[in-house]
Amino acid sequence: MKVGLFGGSFNPPHDGHRLVAEIALRTLGLDQLWWMVTPGNPLKSKRELAPLDERIARSETLFPHPKIRVTAFERALGSSYTAQVLAHVKARNPAVDFVWIMGADNLRNFHRWQNWQKIAMTFPIAVIDRPGSTLSFLSSQMARTFDFARIDEHDAGLLPRMPAPVWTFIHGPRSSLSSTAIRNQNGQT
Repeated sequence: MKVGLFGGSFNPPHDGHRLVAEIALRTLGLDQLWWMVTPGNPLKSKRELAPLDERIARSETLFPHPKIRVTAFERALGSSYTAQVLAHVKARNPAVDFVWIMGADNLRNFHRWQNWQKIAMTFPIAVIDRPGSTLSFLSSQMARTFDFARIDEHDAGLLPRMPAPVWTFIHGPRSSLSSTAIRNQNGQT
C-alpha cells in the first residue's frame, strides 16, 4: 500500500490544504493519505492554536474523501516532533510505502525541524508548490543538501516505491489561502 503522510497544525484547515492533498493523491498514485493534525508545532506559538479536537473535526468535515484519513498520531505519542512521529508510524506499518508530503512553504524552514535530515534519509518526500514558495526548491537548505536525490516531477508516481533519500517538487494549481490569513481575517491574531 502507498500512503502519503500530510502533517500540520491545520489551524484552521482550508481549501489550500485540500488542494495539496488532492494533488498528492493524484500525482503520487496513493492508496491513502493520512492527514496528521498536530497538537502543536514546536516552531510556532500555541497562543492562537485552536483546540486539537476542533481542528480534527473541522478537517474531517471539510475533507470527506474515501482515501483521506484524519489522524492525531502525535497526541497518542505525546510528541510534537515530526521525526519521532514518523519513525513510530513507519515502525508500526513496515509493509506500507510512505511518502512525507509538505507544502513548499514548509520547505523553506525544513532545516529547522528536529532531525530533518533523518526524515529525508528515511522517507521519500513530495513537496507541493505553494504561492510565493516556488523558488524554495532551489534555495532551501534541504534542497541544496539533498539536490542529488531530487527526481523530476514527471517521475513523481514512482516516489512511493523509491528508497530514501529521494524527493520531488510538484508544480500545479496553487491556492493563496493560508491559515494565518484566515485567522487574521477573523480577528484571531
